[in-house]
Amino acid sequence: QVQLVESGGGLVQAGGSLRLSCAASGSIRSISAMGWYRQAPGKQRELVAMWRSDGSTNYKDSVKGRFTVSRDNAENTLYLQMNSLKPEDTAVYYCQMVVSSIYFYWGQGTQVTVSS
Repeated sequence: QVQLVESGGGLVQAGGSLRLSCAASGSIRSISAMGWYRQAPGKQRELVAMWRSDGSTNYKDSVKGRFTVSRDNAENTLYLQMNSLKPEDTAVYYCQMVVSSIYFYWGQGTQVTVSS
């Protein structure tokens, strides 16, 4: 079993920065990818940033140039550095891990609120 625990969310003013962390534990093998998703009230969950085992990354268009996803292999931790935050970034942010390309695990989420 895999456990994912997100942290680092909070309240920040527009233009500010936050760094989210996702600590993974448990039976972790053959990680295919890890990603950050977010869900705003009344909206569907959407992909924000994805890290793949080949080192490639991709981002939602609206966060390109502002957000950076990275992974510390030794710590089994995924990060999301968020700069120049906007009110429309307000959402619950979730961490996802894909194992062997077929198993999907989610964290409990962390709230990010950006005030204008």
